Amino acid sequence: MGKKRIVNKTEEVDGVKEAPVVSTSSKKHLDTGILFVHSSFNNTKVILTDKKGNVLLKSSAGALGFKGAKKGTPFAAAKVGEELATKAATLGLKSVDVVIKGIGSGRESAVRGFITKGAALNSVKDETPVPHNGPKPKKARRV
Repeated sequence: MGKKRIVNKTEEVDGVKEAPVVSTSSKKHLDTGILFVHSSFNNTKVILTDKKGNVLLKSSAGALGFKGAKKGTPFAAAKVGEELATKAATLGLKSVDVVIKGIGSGRESAVRGFITKGAALNSVKDETPVPHNGPKPKKARRV
């Protein structure tokens, strides 16, 4: 793919060059979004998408530097939610729908951490997979 090029535009006034002006693209603006929280016993992942499902921001407890058993704690999940909320504030996010999946201890903590930064909560939906019968159990041991 190659390196990305940044166009530097300089203007010369009376033989003196001014500081270069770097052209940047405008950030995407977002009013409402969907927050997906996947909480397992070992980690908590949080993904922010727009209404169509396009991923805008994502983070996890492991990405923040938590290691081992500390990744599955509610404290780590709260930090993930707070960090993602500060990034979402730059996009102009005002309200969010939440979809929770998993049975870990960071389910509510991630949502509470996200809400503390000022986003309004529209709805909460739990999509944790539940087995309807599961596989056939093993035969009883005959000793």
